[in-house]
Amino acid sequence: MSDVNTQVYGGSRAPSVVFTMLQKLSPDDWIDAGLGALARDGFTALKADKIARKLAVSRGSFYWHFADIAAYETAVMRRWRDVAAEAIIRDLENLQPARERLPYLLRLAFEADAALEIAVRAWASSDARARAVVRWVDKRRLAYIERMLRDGGVAADHVRPRAQILYWTYLGFALSAAPVTGAARDRVIDQLIELGRGEAGRA
Repeated sequence: MSDVNTQVYGGSRAPSVVFTMLQKLSPDDWIDAGLGALARDGFTALKADKIARKLAVSRGSFYWHFADIAAYETAVMRRWRDVAAEAIIRDLENLQPARERLPYLLRLAFEADAALEIAVRAWASSDARARAVVRWVDKRRLAYIERMLRDGGVAADHVRPRAQILYWTYLGFALSAAPVTGAARDRVIDQLIELGRGEAGRA
């Protein structure tokens, strides 16, 4: 255990009291708080003291769960990878009929707050670990879009370029300083849904 833990939780406190204090927050609580701080203030906000103040606890709780800031940052990156790709794919897999998956995904993507997406990509510009996670998420998302298009009847030679158009349009929208909203955004989504339909779906 680190010196920080020893200083904060040492002394005359009974072991049971120390354990109870440390168990007030789980690693997930810290990670979720980190995602919130990342979305609001960027990756420089991922500091033990800053997150601890937000959670109204001592830094000792942080070091009980994470060896150091690097381990915490890795955990935050992994959580973003899950919420930005895997969790969404799991939800889509449960959606029936399958032809509704792409429209649902596009509406979800274009209507969501892009603050976290922007923050992670800004982080990736200066951190190799974040950059690797972003590349993994991009590859995973694109592969799943290709699968939806293929399953929806899009011709094989059109699958990759259409998937790229759909995904690149989303990235441009998310990272834009002034993305379209309201009815204009809805028209964009409708056009992208049309692009994602197979020939049978156009008939």
